[in-house]
Parts: sequence; structure tokens; C-alpha cells
Amino acid sequence: MDRIERIVQQVNFKSDGLVPAVAQDEKTGRVLMLAYMNREALERTLSTGKMHYYRRSTGRLWFKGEESGNYQIVKAVRVNCYADSLLFLVDQIDAACHEGYFSCYFREFDEKGNLQVIAERIFDPDDVYKKK
Repeated sequence: MDRIERIVQQVNFKSDGLVPAVAQDEKTGRVLMLAYMNREALERTLSTGKMHYYRRSTGRLWFKGEESGNYQIVKAVRVNCYADSLLFLVDQIDAACHEGYFSCYFREFDEKGNLQVIAERIFDPDDVYKKK
């Protein structure tokens, strides 16, 4: 059994075949995003060293950066105590968020419960994700 197969076999995928995957910036420690992986996404991530996810809304594999060029290079993989969620330390190229922010967690609730943006936008999504 090779390394990738050994790792995949130890992950406790949910009944839907998915496992939550958190991407965290290796340099800053900032949480970038939460997405899901199926077995194939995890295998591709481990074999290529670049993040792949399973997009639940479309039911297909998603190579992070395939449209934007904002790849996530895997530096380390960690697993929680139940082996039912994964943490990837990554080198984030530009921004992780499709809305143009470094992290998907670019807003917070203020004292009145309203959302407010707390980060600077790195790119304009309209320039990157032009309608085809």
C-alpha cells in the first residue's frame, strides 16, 4: 500500500462520502476557507501537492485556482482526533476567496449584529471570473 492510499484509508468520510477540509495559510496562520473533499479530491491533492476540493453545488471535483490562478500549495496535512476533518497548511497564491479577499472570512458581525468587511480586496472578481 502506498502513502496516499494509506492516508485516504485512515480518513473517516461522512455517509455522503465527504470530509470537511480547512485551508490555513502556513505563514500567517489565518484560516482561509472551509470546503469539502471526497476520496478523489483528497487523492489528487496528495498526489499533486495542490488543493482539490469537491464542489457540493455542482457535484464535481474542483481544482483550487483552475479559473483564477490563485492556487493553494500544500505544505502539511493534519487530521483531527476522530479523523473526520482535515487541516491543510498551504502557501496561498494571492487570494483564497472568490470574492477577491485573501481569506473567505473577510467579514465580522459588529456590535449591532450587522456584517462589515474587515479586510482589503486583493482582486476584482469581475475581472477574474468573466462570464463566458
